[in-house]
Amino acid sequence: MFRVAHNRGLSHISRRRLQIADHEMAMDPPDAMPNPEQAFSTEQQAQRLFDAVQQLPLGYRQVVTLALEGMSYGEIAEVLGISESNVGARLTRARQILRRLV
Repeated sequence: MFRVAHNRGLSHISRRRLQIADHEMAMDPPDAMPNPEQAFSTEQQAQRLFDAVQQLPLGYRQVVTLALEGMSYGEIAEVLGISESNVGARLTRARQILRRLV
């Protein structure tokens, strides 16, 4: 059931990605930032990472996204219908690609 929901969510996200990006850019940043330079730098790093994750092939992007959501290798394997060792291999390859992109 979680796998179906996950796949439906991916389909929904892919269709609405541009609308969400436009909406986020229109939003004002929070007012209570202690250090504007540090906040800007952190925001740029997060955006670069987000952009890099979006450039990953779908199989790697799915594994990275689920891992970032706090799921274990076993849970990710069950959702995607792959083995736990394949989850580890995909995460390793995705990290290598992300290092080059970021």
